Amino acid sequence: MNNVVRTASHSPLQERGDIKRTQETLLPAVDIIEEVSAIKLIADMPGVTRESLKVELDNNVLSLEGEIALTMPEGLSALHAEVRGQRFARRFNLSHEVDSDAITASITNGVVTIMLPKKDSHRSRRIDVQAA
Repeated sequence: MNNVVRTASHSPLQERGDIKRTQETLLPAVDIIEEVSAIKLIADMPGVTRESLKVELDNNVLSLEGEIALTMPEGLSALHAEVRGQRFARRFNLSHEVDSDAITASITNGVVTIMLPKKDSHRSRRIDVQAA
């Protein structure tokens, strides 16, 4: 995982002063897919649950942040742990073509899917050509 996921020494939200954390922050791998009516963002955030995921939009900046929820059985402790970071965080500047009021997000098994619908004025459409 260390070779796949880039790391950062600070949270994207920490730049605004919202959160003070000293732990390492992982930058999740993200796929961005453009569809006809929306842009789909898929982020891999293993260990993050719905309760620990925070998705925010502020000034056309989309922020993803999630705490890794690793639980140890009672009475046991880890002798070795390869997961160094305790959280994921990533920020994206959104285009003016995104309808910010219609954004939806879901998480399944640590995979976050965010749908960013395009405004009607920015969707491509086919124009029928008629013979004269």
